[in-house]
Amino acid sequence: MNTLNYYVDNEKQEICFDDNSKVPLYSKKGFMIISDLWVKVGWDQKHLYGFTWLGRPIIQIPDDMVRLQEAIYSVKPDVIVETGIAHGGSLIFSASLCKMIGKGRVIGVDIEIRPHNRKEIERHELFNLITMYEGSSIDGEIFSKIKSEINKTETALIILDSCHDYDHVLRELEIYSQLLSSGSYIIATDGSQQYLNVTPRAKKEYKDCDNWDHNNPKKAAEDFVIRHPEFEIVEPNFPFNEGNIDFRVTHWPSAYIQRKNI
Repeated sequence: MNTLNYYVDNEKQEICFDDNSKVPLYSKKGFMIISDLWVKVGWDQKHLYGFTWLGRPIIQIPDDMVRLQEAIYSVKPDVIVETGIAHGGSLIFSASLCKMIGKGRVIGVDIEIRPHNRKEIERHELFNLITMYEGSSIDGEIFSKIKSEINKTETALIILDSCHDYDHVLRELEIYSQLLSSGSYIIATDGSQQYLNVTPRAKKEYKDCDNWDHNNPKKAAEDFVIRHPEFEIVEPNFPFNEGNIDFRVTHWPSAYIQRKNI
């Protein structure tokens, strides 16, 4: 994220910074700068709260969901484990991909599954591919139940989208990485929290936002791979790209952690 002040000169087609440097507006770098701002303003205005997947709110931007789909299709996991359920849109998303691929199932856990959300998930056409647990994702008993459902020969893909505090995400990474086989991913979502603390919405709604620059999933993911060299943060390959943009427009920076093939 750029910390300098800047403005867009549409006539000259430049992004002009207060240190007198300039970037062509219609360039890869220009798109990166505008995209970073778009992510922050969009989060502040709750843009990501405007999407559903097969009838259930998903609370993610389409860019992240399409990229997640690419990762899931490349791995073709036997089971997708998701921490954080909320309205259930992400569970339905993963289950729909399992159905289309022709293999796989979904396990979700949340500290609270609200009755109206549980009802809608359980009546969904894809619920036969979903198992849900209510409880803390880092509770040992909950993890043991999830682990018992996954055969050692199965490939698991893990999506962490519950509490986004550093300590919580780091603990999730420590325990759920045990389920990961070589080449698969454990994905620590919403690392954008690191730089959203400047937004009006964060300052209004979150008392702890002043700590987000270090209390966030991105920092947890980066520290996890330092402690565990058998894992690395990777950027999944774009299966198709005929454009100039080779980076993700995302709320999930440093999210994709892969067990190395050793």
